[in-house]
Amino acid sequence: MSTSLTIPKGGALDFLSLGALIHRLDPGIIPFRKASECKIHVSGGEFNVAANLADCFRLNTGIASAMVDYPIGDLIAERVRGMGVKPFYKHFAHDGVTGPNMATVYSDQGLGVRAPIVFYNRCNEAAARLKPGDFDWKTIFANGVRWFHSGGIFAALSPTTPEIIIEGMKAAKAAGAVTSFDLNFREKLWKIFGGLEHAQETLRRIVAHVDVLVGNEEDLQKGLGIPGPEVTSKSKLDPSTFFGMMDQVVKMQPQVKVVATTLREVHSTNRHSWGAVAWMSGKTYISPTCELDVHDRIGGGDGFASGFFYGLLSGETPEEAVKIGFAHGALITTFPGDTTMATVEQVKAFAKGGSARIQR
Repeated sequence: MSTSLTIPKGGALDFLSLGALIHRLDPGIIPFRKASECKIHVSGGEFNVAANLADCFRLNTGIASAMVDYPIGDLIAERVRGMGVKPFYKHFAHDGVTGPNMATVYSDQGLGVRAPIVFYNRCNEAAARLKPGDFDWKTIFANGVRWFHSGGIFAALSPTTPEIIIEGMKAAKAAGAVTSFDLNFREKLWKIFGGLEHAQETLRRIVAHVDVLVGNEEDLQKGLGIPGPEVTSKSKLDPSTFFGMMDQVVKMQPQVKVVATTLREVHSTNRHSWGAVAWMSGKTYISPTCELDVHDRIGGGDGFASGFFYGLLSGETPEEAVKIGFAHGALITTFPGDTTMATVEQVKAFAKGGSARIQR
């Protein structure tokens, strides 16, 4: 494989994420101000990748997170088990009134010209209380972990979450694991936690320990403060701006070996053009593109990341890894919820140019 990643060949876990577990309330196409019922999806930017890799790609994965001992925590823990992800929890007791809580995300699906609306209730969130020393990394990594992952949403929750990410990254490096980080820059979250300047300082400290970075041009510019290049994209599917930033990425973070992202042009809430790209050790890789009829767009980026990571973990070529990520991310937008309902066979068939013809 023509990357400079050194991925351990074996271990008790193929993949371990560190992040917040949340539940998302989804009223479908009805706006919340008119909603009378909601579906509940268990999610979390870091968890989604571990769940996808376990359920679709049949890898051994884990999640290190906070868990509150109350009914919402029980619901979330059941879904984690259902996706085949091994939990490593720091437990918190609920006081029956104010928390601590498992965070809630509210997101309708929108329709046509009406975009989805996302907002949060992360008040007194248990995951924000996580701090260095809460996990016994030596024991967790003792039997081997091939890949360790976290993300920018978890980093934005409190002054202590970036520090436990760095602690985990250091432990992963000492154990020989590959490290990855999804910048997932969310302005709403960083605005209440120090603003843009603090976000960039914090994320740069974390990314200094990272081998594989996931993020688009906006994530790189806002999250890391990397200036954009002179080249201008002709469309949202044109990767020239993204690739034009790689020299600056490597100059700022020379240890980063891989940077990857999705390309999405939104024509309407339910019609997107979709692609993916990666830069690996100086070489560029571009997926095919397709037109998506979107059912639920939440989780598409995590779907790409998990498919892409699977390709690298399973020894596929960089070209094939990007195609698998592209295909899995596309398929996730056709399912309700944040995590996969696809099979690895469906993903590989679509990556090879499969169609929507009925399968008999």
